[in-house]
Amino acid sequence: MTGILEGIRVLDLSRMLSGPYCTMLLADHGAEVIKIEDRTGDTSRQNGPFRDDDPNHDWAGYFVSLNRSKKSVQLDLKTEAGKTAFRALAATADVVVENFRPGVMERLGLSYESLAELNPRLVYAAIRGFGDPRSGTSPYQNWPAYDVVAQAMGGLVALTGPNAETPTKVGPGIGDVFAGSLMAFAILAALREAEATGRGQFVDIAMYDAMVSLCERAIYQHDFDGTVPGPEGNGHPLLAPFGIFPAKDGHVALGIVDDAFWVKLATAMGRAELGSDPRYVTRAARRANSAEVNALVSDWTGARTKADLADSLGGLVPFGPVNTVADIAADPHVAARGMIAKVAHAEPGLRPWRIAGNPVKFSAHPVPEYQPPERIGQSNGEFMGAAAPPALDARALRNAFGAFATGVTVLTTRQADGAPRGFTANSFTSVSLDPPLLLVCLAKTAHSCATFMEADHFAVNVLAEHQKAVSGLFAGRTLDKFDQCAWTPGTQDVPLIDGALSQFACARERLVDAGDHIVLIGRVIDFATSDGDPLGYFRGNYFSIGLEDRLVSAVAATGATRIGAVLNNDGRLLLCEGPDGALSVPVARGPKPSLDTLRAGLVADGLSPEVEFLYAVYEDRETGTTGIFYHGQVSGDAPKGMVYLPLDTLPWNRVASVAERSMLERYAGEFRHGSFGIYQGNEITGKVRHVTAS
Repeated sequence: MTGILEGIRVLDLSRMLSGPYCTMLLADHGAEVIKIEDRTGDTSRQNGPFRDDDPNHDWAGYFVSLNRSKKSVQLDLKTEAGKTAFRALAATADVVVENFRPGVMERLGLSYESLAELNPRLVYAAIRGFGDPRSGTSPYQNWPAYDVVAQAMGGLVALTGPNAETPTKVGPGIGDVFAGSLMAFAILAALREAEATGRGQFVDIAMYDAMVSLCERAIYQHDFDGTVPGPEGNGHPLLAPFGIFPAKDGHVALGIVDDAFWVKLATAMGRAELGSDPRYVTRAARRANSAEVNALVSDWTGARTKADLADSLGGLVPFGPVNTVADIAADPHVAARGMIAKVAHAEPGLRPWRIAGNPVKFSAHPVPEYQPPERIGQSNGEFMGAAAPPALDARALRNAFGAFATGVTVLTTRQADGAPRGFTANSFTSVSLDPPLLLVCLAKTAHSCATFMEADHFAVNVLAEHQKAVSGLFAGRTLDKFDQCAWTPGTQDVPLIDGALSQFACARERLVDAGDHIVLIGRVIDFATSDGDPLGYFRGNYFSIGLEDRLVSAVAATGATRIGAVLNNDGRLLLCEGPDGALSVPVARGPKPSLDTLRAGLVADGLSPEVEFLYAVYEDRETGTTGIFYHGQVSGDAPKGMVYLPLDTLPWNRVASVAERSMLERYAGEFRHGSFGIYQGNEITGKVRHVTAS
């Protein structure tokens, strides 16, 4: 099962609760979280509680709950070897998370800035008690802080408890958990920008700030009416009945906000008249008489069990019993939603651990099965040797990326059962040399899209001009494609098409949703090139860039060369018009004509040309010159001396050159059929080199 965050690598330096909770949320949904620990490991490994089947106290519940599905690498960051290994890992990572005090990573020589030099895409996330100086220097920045400190200073303790004389902290570590939850959101937001721009950033959350945000009601109350809100016990300062009410066997919660709910509650209580009583009929009236309202409701609930109240009020008004953890474990809602999950014990034969499940649900990506936490350094073998991937020859890779125009490619991979899969794509793009990344687009409707999204490795095979049949084969959905072509298993066993001009074996880096396509970004881990010309594809036609090169090269050295273009604007041709009405194809100006000077001249006239492919090489026997003509598109108003004329009513008798007239007549026919060739000859005889698939 693939998590929605698969492909994201997170280096987790955090300890205790805030950072580990953040990275737990990411790991639960498929991110590869590598927990970096020193010799003694995360402090929470020793915090307990421990089960009776763990006499050596290896697996604390605190640690198991927060560090499931993470991998452990042991590094001593105080040593040069440890720092070097961490930097190598950071070069491959998307995210670093830490919750040290300010300055710790700087003193180790592992600051965000230094890591960003190695990996500009890196998102560096820091959770601190009072934030990082990069976002604003706090007078408390060097104070150590745990959850209770954040709750106290952020206002939560002052709002909690039975009265002002008994301030009460919230039971769960909300100062840590809320800060960690916010950081998980912040990381994904920063990753989204990094994917779009290639630049990561430093992300800073202070636990104090998180608590101020959590207590937002107190902030606006103080501003609006000058009050200093304090503990309200189990009630609410603005609403009634709203809060915790007694039951025979415990307590229940009621949240009556809308007046309609008050009417329903009064009726269920057997006091329907209270629903229309002027003292209680509106929200404002109930607030003014909150003591009376709460007493009426408490008298009624206190005489009934939680089960009786659930029968009367469940689904009628906002209601719920106050559950203990034993109640939660027995609740059918919790079972249906998978909110108490099992994690296989790290020691074979011992019963699984039970932990709180992840509350975030995605329809297309159910939460993958939770994996047990690892012993300290258990994944050293996996990552310490592979943290720095083998360096590719940057110059050779640059040459491989730039040795050909983008052409037809076949993407290949293996599905889960090892069977080779592949399909034709008409382009791919190199993204970066450091790290070496390329991307391809997968249509979501493509038969193999899901396979490529789940595959860890794939290959891009750039086809040579003689491989049109291979392209056609992989454009279909036949199941025996690989039986009908020659291929070889390559790096990571990905299938490589024999005879391809270039082959790039890639590890999947990430997936990006792009509307009706998925952008698949791969990190190149191996590549090979061979001599030849690529197979191109444009508007339903295959073409050979090599043929164009040979034709142009053959005539360029002869001198007396005219270079022009047949340019289309929605079925109209752009032509030069002389004072006598004679028409001709636009050509490059100056003593040394070239395609570049042709484009420059058109742009200087206020036009926007897209000169695409070679169209004809003419020997004009009348003038003794050779014409090289391209074809493409053009936009912009026709400048002085030029006109747009509809192709289907072109006045052929006004085209002065016989060679150009012959070329344009052929173009008109090909335009109607949407299939173009390359002509070589003279104005009377010649050969059209059709390179379309048929």
